[in-house]
Amino acid sequence: MEIYQWIGLFVISLAVLLKSAQYFTETSEKIGLHFHIPPFIIGVTIIAFGTSLPEIATSLISVFQGHSEIVIGNVVGSNIANILLVMGGAAVIGKNLLVNKDIIKIDLPILLGSTILLYLTTIDGKFTYIDGTLCLLVLVAYIVYNTTNHRVVEGTDMQRLKKMEKEEKKEIIKLPIKYPAILIASATFLYFSADFTIKSVVNIAEFFEIGTAIIAVSAIAVGTSLPELIVSGVAARQGKADIAIGNIIGSNIFNVLAVMGIPSLFGNLTIPKEFITFTIPTLLLVTILYIFTTMDKEISQWEGITFLLLFVAFMGKTFGII
Repeated sequence: MEIYQWIGLFVISLAVLLKSAQYFTETSEKIGLHFHIPPFIIGVTIIAFGTSLPEIATSLISVFQGHSEIVIGNVVGSNIANILLVMGGAAVIGKNLLVNKDIIKIDLPILLGSTILLYLTTIDGKFTYIDGTLCLLVLVAYIVYNTTNHRVVEGTDMQRLKKMEKEEKKEIIKLPIKYPAILIASATFLYFSADFTIKSVVNIAEFFEIGTAIIAVSAIAVGTSLPELIVSGVAARQGKADIAIGNIIGSNIFNVLAVMGIPSLFGNLTIPKEFITFTIPTLLLVTILYIFTTMDKEISQWEGITFLLLFVAFMGKTFGII
């Protein structure tokens, strides 16, 4: 195949991946309601997990295909894009975003802690199943905490939860056959689209003679962050800062703990040297900057512009332009 065909395949497979993840998550929500699972539990499990589903799918496939370095590129790139690009864009659109006190006290420290954990577990150049198990245990603790305190993981769309609560009250007796069918179909498309996404990335990287991890930290990371970008942008325009900000925090926590943790159970993940010396430390600094920015309980439009400029600088440094 010619390079432009691989690029076209990458764009199409990534679009199918995102759409499949959306259908899979929405159908899982409806099936959960049918079995009378409380909406807040659906929020801390299915919806929160669903926002990271594209990253999980591509990471698993990359491990199966022997390109585990894509996993760390996907996670770190997505988290940096979420903070600098998505949060920056939301702040510019929403002008001044007010930060919920609960987010500052609970979720931001967990975000910082998970990022530090990522740094410490990758500094030796590999991420083993022991590191992954530790991350998954922290994730379970986070989910249990949210569940027992009836908190919805930040990043959950509250309008969707309210709609689910109304549907739950209707007490649907019969589960339409289309839901299991959609669940199976979306899972199938999710697998094959992730497979083609990774194959196209490997071929594009080989053609341009750059590392697959570089493509992962840029193209895949930005592409899989599109759902967060759309949700946060719309929420910011509507003045719903909690959704815009919480969407980023919840997604980043799940990316580190789940997207790194799950693939590591199927094989050790390789961490490229440049990620240890530059990319992961950059994520840590960006996370700390994000926390300092939110300490006054507000993210201004100028801070959003600064985030966007930093993202451009990060991409320039990644590709050796700066």
